[in-house]
Amino acid sequence: MRKILIVDDQPDIRRLIHLTLGKRYEIHEASNAADALLLAAEQKPDAVILDVMMPGDLNGMDVLQRIRADAELKGTFVVMVTAKGQQADFETAIDAGADGYLIKPFSPLQLMSLLQEHFGS
Repeated sequence: MRKILIVDDQPDIRRLIHLTLGKRYEIHEASNAADALLLAAEQKPDAVILDVMMPGDLNGMDVLQRIRADAELKGTFVVMVTAKGQQADFETAIDAGADGYLIKPFSPLQLMSLLQEHFGS
């Protein structure tokens, strides 16, 4: 079963994504960037659903950059999920290596579709 890491400081968002994906994927959750990096290194997820804005010293863009710089994680499929909807925000994320970009509020079906398209199932 493929592993998905959900990273968002809002429990309701994590719960929504977990409910949407939990029957099809093994789900792991982190509420901040530091925990996300630890879980990613430990679990080696197939995909990361990653919020951009989070409390603390690191944000989602920092996590994305570290995933892309890590030899074991650089191929991980990463979808940014954020309230930042400006074209410049989208371009920054894609340039940094994001594979997808969803603007909150988003449809969980959009997320499911992105994952199915990527994984071919």
